[in-house]
Amino acid sequence: MNEQFMQHGAFSWCELMTTDVAAAKAFYSGLFGWETEDMSMPGMTYTVVKVGGNDMGVGGIMATPPEAQGMPPMWGAYVTVDDVDATAKTAEKLGGKVLVPPRDIPKVGRFCVIQDPQGAVISAITYIKM
Repeated sequence: MNEQFMQHGAFSWCELMTTDVAAAKAFYSGLFGWETEDMSMPGMTYTVVKVGGNDMGVGGIMATPPEAQGMPPMWGAYVTVDDVDATAKTAEKLGGKVLVPPRDIPKVGRFCVIQDPQGAVISAITYIKM
């Protein structure tokens, strides 16, 4: 991943949760010329979105997980933070809610999902240093 995306506060990843991954892949590949690569992850297949022949992904597409069933398909943004657990605590102190508590993504890092006091949702992530 590009170093600028690893800095605290940088937007670093976009992700679509959807009820129809195949249809989303076809739509966005046709619309933007995205290339996609399926990766096997524990309990799921994750699709990495790539642009312009670059091996580094710019985002991902995944099936809506069981805990989010009933939610409409939606894009989410990830912001890099130095310490996702501390960020979750700070969000609550500032009046936000932690919708998904900090949890690990194997071989990627640790993330959480936060809702601000106005209701907007964003994810925070601390990547594994490689």
